[in-house]
Amino acid sequence: MELVGLVPLLVAVAFGVAQLLAAGIVHGLADHAAQAGAMALLQDGGSPSEAARDALPGWARDRAEVDVRGGRVLVTLRPPSPLEPVARALAAHATADAGATT
Repeated sequence: MELVGLVPLLVAVAFGVAQLLAAGIVHGLADHAAQAGAMALLQDGGSPSEAARDALPGWARDRAEVDVRGGRVLVTLRPPSPLEPVARALAAHATADAGATT
């Protein structure tokens, strides 16, 4: 029986499962970061971009893009992946609205 031929398939399946798990994790992290940025807008004094980045774990900060438009904070976070096109395809997008800011 040739089990060696199954090794590449098993590696590919394991990689796919790991990428999907990472995508799920970054979705929750992006949502949390967007909410932290919106809270900074409401509290008058903090930078919403900094607050959003500070809400992320260290490994994710360089993989995040934070955009503040009016009272809305948009966070895009790419999961860790050895293949950048896969990370871009699985990126999480989250928005939090602080309402009308003065």
